[in-house]
Amino acid sequence: MGKLHTNIILLTSAVAFLSGCKTETRPELFARVNNEVTQNSKAYATLGEATSTIGHRLTGSENGHKAEEYTYNKFKEYGFDDVAYQEFEVTSWSRGDLNVAIDGEAVPAVTLAHSPVMADVTGEVIDMGNGLEKDYEAKPASVKDKIALIYIGILEGSEEGLHNLHRSEKAAIAIKYGAKGLIILNQVDSGVLLTGTASVTGELIGIPAVCIGKENGMALKDKLKTKKVEAHITMTNNSSPIKARNVVATLKGAQFPEEKILIGGHLDSWDLATGAIDNGIGSFSVLDIARAFKANKLQPKRTVQFVMFMGEEEGLLGSSYMIEQAVKEGSINSIKYMMNLDMSGNPIGINAGGELSDTTFFKTVGAEINKIDTIFSNKFSNRSSLHSDHEPFMLEGVPILGVISNLDRSIYKCYHSDCDDFSLVNEQHMINTARFGTMILYAVADAEKLPAEKMDSETTKQFMIDNNLKEALIIAGDWKWEK
Repeated sequence: MGKLHTNIILLTSAVAFLSGCKTETRPELFARVNNEVTQNSKAYATLGEATSTIGHRLTGSENGHKAEEYTYNKFKEYGFDDVAYQEFEVTSWSRGDLNVAIDGEAVPAVTLAHSPVMADVTGEVIDMGNGLEKDYEAKPASVKDKIALIYIGILEGSEEGLHNLHRSEKAAIAIKYGAKGLIILNQVDSGVLLTGTASVTGELIGIPAVCIGKENGMALKDKLKTKKVEAHITMTNNSSPIKARNVVATLKGAQFPEEKILIGGHLDSWDLATGAIDNGIGSFSVLDIARAFKANKLQPKRTVQFVMFMGEEEGLLGSSYMIEQAVKEGSINSIKYMMNLDMSGNPIGINAGGELSDTTFFKTVGAEINKIDTIFSNKFSNRSSLHSDHEPFMLEGVPILGVISNLDRSIYKCYHSDCDDFSLVNEQHMINTARFGTMILYAVADAEKLPAEKMDSETTKQFMIDNNLKEALIIAGDWKWEK
């Protein structure tokens, strides 16, 4: 009886102890995460290491493969058992030689991606302003068999309310009106040259497309007001099938493991520099958020997948493949949210795209983060754009998620340019992305009820219209509703 009595007392004490244990609240969890990431963030260090030892991360290149392996090994190092490559085969483009002469003088220029493998074009240059549809409609035959000159942005003095288009969409319009070549002038001072794709499909375009510096471009525009000018463009490029790999680390959910919350950033970059800003600050923050989940033993209700996408710069190749496979396998409905970090940093708020049933969810999460650090001012928006890895998910109706960034404006001058290197990176901004991003991602993955559901076709269509994306999707051939 004495032994039994002792066991009963011990059992009663254990029950009392367990019942007295306080469940960690979300603000308490956020505070714990904040302390750990502030002290131990690896985002800045790993990005620095990768840019110095690997360099650029062009899809299909040796450097690209090294970057895939680097992040795969980091996921393993951080404690993930389920890490996998998702291999896909695509046609990849890379630059060769380029010579541009305008009015008989050589002009510094950079080839825009998916220009032809070989081109030798001579033609009169025609100033087509902003390169929008209405510029061509005003003089529809003027650029046929000639070389179009357009501005990458919206020119100062243009009419109010113009909606700019991506360079690839402007290239498609020039081709539509019969241009035999395309010269885009950059909007950044000091002769900075910009690359990037000129193809809306990720396939080769039929005309050579190049970028010249702002100063040379503006001087050319002035010259065209008084005289005819001829340009000569010669180039060689490479286009061939390659294999690339998305890198996916999976943390299984505790309660709804069949429901997936994805967070990703594109690992690939252009070859002119190391791609530290585009998109090292995003993808290596995703890597550090994954580290933070493991280091803080976070186990949300839903499965979280951390994805390093390849091929974004050449047409969203890796993310499109992931969506195609999910649709083919019938697992698309298991993807409940897609959080994308592309040139994202130093967050001050949340952007939640999709049909939100409850906006208070994100505002409440943001208020909790704000209490930890007022740098996060809890701004909120419900909008979206195109040309990053969230797009294929969004077109399938998957709610999307991002952060409202507050980065130094000066870094954008090096977008897709040869000055995009590690010296531009702000360490504290990356720490902020990792700590606030971890909190936002955990809150969604652990929510009792998700703040948005997958949109049906008509709701997705309306979301595209509301975000002024219809024209761009039609140009790209991605508008799947009525024309």
